[in-house]
Amino acid sequence: MERMKRLIKTLKNIWEIEELRKRILLTLGLVFVYRVGAFVVLPGVVPSKISAGNPDNPGDLLQIINIFTGGAFQAASIFALGIMPYITASIIVQVLGFAVPYFQRLQTKEGESGRKKINQITRLLTVFITLAQGTAYLTMIARQGAVDPNVGQGTFWFSGIVILTTGTIFAMWLGERITERGIGNGVSLLILIGIIARLPQAFVAEFTSKIGGSGSGLIGLILEMVFLFLVVLAAVMITQAVRRIPIQYAKKMVGRTSTNMPLAGVRDFIPVKLNASGVMPIIFAQALMILPTMLGRTVAGSSNALVIALGDFTSIPYNVIYFILIVIFTYVYTALIVNPKDYADYLKRQNAFIPGVKPGSATAEFIDRIVSRITLPGAIMLGIIAIMPAFASTFGVSRSFAYFFGGTSLLILVGVALDTLQQIESYLLMKKYDGLIKSGKLQGRSGGIQGIGASM
Repeated sequence: MERMKRLIKTLKNIWEIEELRKRILLTLGLVFVYRVGAFVVLPGVVPSKISAGNPDNPGDLLQIINIFTGGAFQAASIFALGIMPYITASIIVQVLGFAVPYFQRLQTKEGESGRKKINQITRLLTVFITLAQGTAYLTMIARQGAVDPNVGQGTFWFSGIVILTTGTIFAMWLGERITERGIGNGVSLLILIGIIARLPQAFVAEFTSKIGGSGSGLIGLILEMVFLFLVVLAAVMITQAVRRIPIQYAKKMVGRTSTNMPLAGVRDFIPVKLNASGVMPIIFAQALMILPTMLGRTVAGSSNALVIALGDFTSIPYNVIYFILIVIFTYVYTALIVNPKDYADYLKRQNAFIPGVKPGSATAEFIDRIVSRITLPGAIMLGIIAIMPAFASTFGVSRSFAYFFGGTSLLILVGVALDTLQQIESYLLMKKYDGLIKSGKLQGRSGGIQGIGASM
């Protein structure tokens, strides 16, 4: 009862903050537009004849695309490709930031103007990737005989390419608006909504198969739910776990006498996340796994052995490549968002230091060494959870439900949900902080370095 009262009070506080209320309503409105678009079918296509992978057969990576797009892929809607071409373009641009000096300069030295140029390049690249993936998608539709014979080939191809490209660009725009004016990361949130849209259907199918008499019964379903709960706990742990690096603020004493001895400096810490990159390595790796599968089906056909192996989330080649990509992208993305030199400069400006470590380059090297050490176990744990559906499938979980049994879907659900809740919590804390300032109860208090990641 007490928890229910706290929940109602929290919801009331959320609604009372005008800016937060507007952001939540805007986010819900844009998400609603995205979901409505998932039911608008491309002209000249018969959705009932489209097969986006069979959950009971290998070669069903396209079923994952269908999950990420909330069913839009199999429905041949204007958002059939979803936001994945934009994710792929972001991967390419960020990788170029390590290999090409021009992109590296834009990312690290040109500030806001560099960020705008990077966004423009990413958007332009998204268009080209969408054209390639759209062509592969329309080819798949045509091979399955899902094109209305009354529609001309020229009309079908021209309108299909234009509408698919426009749909992806519009979805990208929705994601950017959510990030800027709504709550949470817009791109990740759109993927989250697509996953949630397919989750009830998968759960009902699993429940029916287990309770209906053809499966292992109620006990098997309970064991699956218990294991799923443990996987969720592991996902939350890897998302929230931090390594605290202790720091100390120097404290200067003015007019010290023999009875006024110097006091120890204020102690605080730098929180370095075990998985600082969040869900982005999962999204990036999944996007790269989807691209060769779609192109392979277009060039070599769906019966090719390599295409089948790379499209089956339970196959050994798929899971090995997927695991390696996640580890690589975890290191890459962590290197992009965690800059030890910025931490060292920040400590120097705040007249703070790490006990036993010299300020400047020595501090940067120390932080870099800590980040490198904790990123490895974080990346390995992230990879293990990501390939968990393959293990779940071998232990009797249906393939349609195994997509959510750990893996990409679960990590995105947990990561995006926690990130969105943390943003809402920050608004609530801000309101409480402002209230303490206005009431005069916060005089003389000093903050810590916990917000260093957001301040730099």
